[in-house]
Amino acid sequence: MKIDSKARIVLVGAGIGGVTAAALLARRGYTVTLIEEQAYPGGCAATFERQGFRFDAGATVGCGFHLKGPLARLGDELGIAWSLMPSSVAWEYRCGDISFQLSHSRAGILSAFPASRPFWQEQDRLASLLWSIAGETMPWPPSSLADYRSLAAKATGKLSTSLSLLGFSGKTALQWLAMHGLDRDPDFVRFIDAQLLISVQTTAGDANALFAAIALDLPVRGTDRVTGGIGRVAELLAASIESDGGSVIYNSRVSRLERQNGRVVSVVTRDGKRYPADLVIANLTPESLQELLKEDGGLRLNRQPAPLWGAFVLYLGVDEDVFGDVTCNHLQLIQPEDQLGEGRSLFISVSPSDDSLRAPEGYRAVTVSTHTRPGLWFDALKEGREAYESLKASYTSQMLSLLETRFKGISSRCRVAFAATPVTFERYTGRKDGYVGGYPQRSLFRVRGPGTPVKNLFLSGDSVFPGQSLPGVVSGVRRLVEIIEKMTG
Repeated sequence: MKIDSKARIVLVGAGIGGVTAAALLARRGYTVTLIEEQAYPGGCAATFERQGFRFDAGATVGCGFHLKGPLARLGDELGIAWSLMPSSVAWEYRCGDISFQLSHSRAGILSAFPASRPFWQEQDRLASLLWSIAGETMPWPPSSLADYRSLAAKATGKLSTSLSLLGFSGKTALQWLAMHGLDRDPDFVRFIDAQLLISVQTTAGDANALFAAIALDLPVRGTDRVTGGIGRVAELLAASIESDGGSVIYNSRVSRLERQNGRVVSVVTRDGKRYPADLVIANLTPESLQELLKEDGGLRLNRQPAPLWGAFVLYLGVDEDVFGDVTCNHLQLIQPEDQLGEGRSLFISVSPSDDSLRAPEGYRAVTVSTHTRPGLWFDALKEGREAYESLKASYTSQMLSLLETRFKGISSRCRVAFAATPVTFERYTGRKDGYVGGYPQRSLFRVRGPGTPVKNLFLSGDSVFPGQSLPGVVSGVRRLVEIIEKMTG
């Protein structure tokens, strides 16, 4: 399908996928309108203000800004100077008596698990190959004959790389560990499980080995703290859209996509405004997009395993004396037993002491998250507000108790404390059922591309290959922009 090179492109949702797509398209001269329900951009990677604190809503770790990384490349193309401070340590890991820092060198990991060295050497080799491929726009999953031809050409041109990766494409991360005898070390498996749950939304027994290889590489490639909070990334991208002539409309909820003759012709907001469109990008989950299209006969998207996880998040404004011995801004705190999630595994992010934008003097803004099953929270809400609030109080108490094992006295040193559940995420991000983090990345052959059955309607965000995280979403958007350029060329 060819559309005019001066196409009117309307985007729904100003999460990282939405603002990235809109910024790249506006820079290329398209007429771009981005519509966002909230008063600020970012979605799950937003930073919001409450009682003098700036809290990161969900995503907290700045990654992908390394040399030639997806965010570095994006900033170069758009002329954005990200406000960054490199972090020598990505995060600290604590599980029972095991404690170490994840850094560029992996020294902490190798000290705790010396037998794992051959595994990390292989992981480094695989990740380097994958990063080299990530520098190109990969037509995966293929959706046309041209995509297959492109893949064949790339595979032929990099035959040794393709063969190296092929052997791992059908393996799980646990099978990969078994190749090194590491599947019999429960402490190491729990460590790997904890890393993969926060990065590919599932543990080693189900995670695809190649997805695991790139996810486990993020601490080595380096993380950066974003001055003012992770939401500054989306804010700077939104500013780029407007400086290139695009529109960003806040406080406006899209209620319907109007279709005629198998195409979307306009985007309609709840207040009745209609935005004519030649092409629409929905920075939504597939489930949310299907809800948006229900009134117009619905839309059956290609099947994919259902998302599994939402998040329960504590937002705390804490006396900075509690963190006197903290040398990095992120921490994984894991209970040694039982399944991960549901308050038994926490990811904690503490605002830097020298970032005055994040907290009043003498305090830190803290985000503490755990994986949780969304159905639990919606069922409690159906029982009544009392049952829902009781469940929130129970999770808050459990998580504070685990925090106390690392930060003594934190429970009594909070100036601000409130929580978000999957119900909250559904309300504020528009993600149906409050699912966050994308789909479990179990197979390279069961991933979703940006296309939909409607020829001028596309998806962006963490449900589109290669999935979650800032670099994952930005890489997925690159492919979408290339598709649009071919349609309008």
